[in-house]
Amino acid sequence: MPYVNIKITDEGVTKEQKKALIEGATQLLVDVLGKNPSTTVVVIDEVNTDNWGIGFEQVTDLRKKRNE
Repeated sequence: MPYVNIKITDEGVTKEQKKALIEGATQLLVDVLGKNPSTTVVVIDEVNTDNWGIGFEQVTDLRKKRNE
């Protein structure tokens, strides 16, 4: 039973986009490894940008700098 965990920042990802991620990840496992889609689990975790860091900075601050 394949388990895929997708972690993204919580910046307005739509229900339709999440559905596409689930379908795409499942299809990739079917195509590459021949896995059964009915036993493939995909979980999407949305992480607040304050809780996601790159280097020494929170993504919240990096986004602010990028938009200045």
